[in-house]
Amino acid sequence: MSTHSLIAVVKQDCPTCTLIAPVLRQIGKRDESLAVYTQDNPDFPTGIANLIDDTGLEHSYRLNIETVPTLLRFEKGREVARTVGWHRGDWETVSGISPLGADLPESRPGCGSKSIEPGIAEKLAVQFGETVLAARRIEVGSLEDEIETCFARGWSDGLPVVPPTEERIMHMLSGTTRAPDELVGIVPPNYNKCTVEKVAINAVLAGCKPEYLPVVLAAVETALTEAFCMHGLLATTFFAGPMIVVNGPITREIGMNARVNALGQGNRANATIGRALQLVIRNIGGGVPGGIDRAMLGNPGKYTFCFAEREDDSPWESLAVERGYSPDASTVSLFAASGVTPIMDQASRDPDALCRSFAACLKADGHPKHANSPPPVLVISPEHTRRYADAGWSKTQFRDTLNQYLQLPVAELLEGVGGIPEGIRTKDKKTIPKFRNNTLHIVRAGGDAGLFSALISSWGGSQSITKEITP
Repeated sequence: MSTHSLIAVVKQDCPTCTLIAPVLRQIGKRDESLAVYTQDNPDFPTGIANLIDDTGLEHSYRLNIETVPTLLRFEKGREVARTVGWHRGDWETVSGISPLGADLPESRPGCGSKSIEPGIAEKLAVQFGETVLAARRIEVGSLEDEIETCFARGWSDGLPVVPPTEERIMHMLSGTTRAPDELVGIVPPNYNKCTVEKVAINAVLAGCKPEYLPVVLAAVETALTEAFCMHGLLATTFFAGPMIVVNGPITREIGMNARVNALGQGNRANATIGRALQLVIRNIGGGVPGGIDRAMLGNPGKYTFCFAEREDDSPWESLAVERGYSPDASTVSLFAASGVTPIMDQASRDPDALCRSFAACLKADGHPKHANSPPPVLVISPEHTRRYADAGWSKTQFRDTLNQYLQLPVAELLEGVGGIPEGIRTKDKKTIPKFRNNTLHIVRAGGDAGLFSALISSWGGSQSITKEITP
């Protein structure tokens, strides 16, 4: 509630504020209620009766100033009008005084307020805003190393994490319009409540940017669905952990990698989004290796496993479109995935021959004598995709042909055949599909050069789930 009917907010380090200093003096002579809040120099501008030092930026924060100069009018303590930058007509309307600045240009744009500079807005929100963070505060001694403290308290996945200060959490929460106390879900294995704020804390730990938070939230919500079975994925002795495939415009907006080294290191969004999900499971749910996480070997993807599908130049519909989403929708798809197995075929030019080659490699998934296995992910490279595009093959034709070559002869899979005890017992069929329901998840990714694709095995207790991302 302001006690002044007119308030102007300025900073000396703004050419437009310097330009309109004579206008402020002109208004002050006609309206003694004018107060000028100055963000950087307490003595700027000169000749103002009510010049208020706002170098601490509290007033700018409370007045929600984004641009200087800003002129505001109050009536009975309530704001009734404001104008930003300099426009003679608007200033005359808000101030009720005319003419103003007759010797000045008609208009000039303003400058960014110091209160919204990177890192400042979050500090002001913590210092002057209403408390929105519910997580308990941990006091760290002045001589303690914050990163070592995170290690010591078990918040890390084994690599250094970013200490989650209040300012960093507030900055992370700026990436979503969802309320910090909104319940996202219940996280196994300890089944603790997970709010948007708690996801944001782990996104900070992982090194995410605020614009990644909607993707992380969608990934967490998907992981907590009954069908995905996160508890079972933790408890199995198999290698797998959650893998995230992102589709849609958001992959380009936040700079995800779908091209060279898409499954590897080097891209912040890919690396930290997947890591944030893993940290949520660890820090909120208690899914710690050696506890409920019983993976016998695990795989490096349990640090982070996240990439974007290369769909902008694809001849085929994307994974998300196959699952019923619009090409304009942004989605996450989760898989219970293990490590990456190379598929190398540099000789096949005919699409049918390449299908036979893919099938030969896929038959070894898990074990060559396994059938009705959980459907893996086939990451097909652009060069391999081009073989099919050039021949006019659709994704459906590719999948149908591949499934045809993945019908396995039962006689060769029986227990003991070939001197291998591992195998199946069914004898009432001549053939059996390698993968359950003839299903194979196909995702296009990778660089332009290289006739290499990849098989990513899956864990059978989980269903792959796709969810649209809420902005």
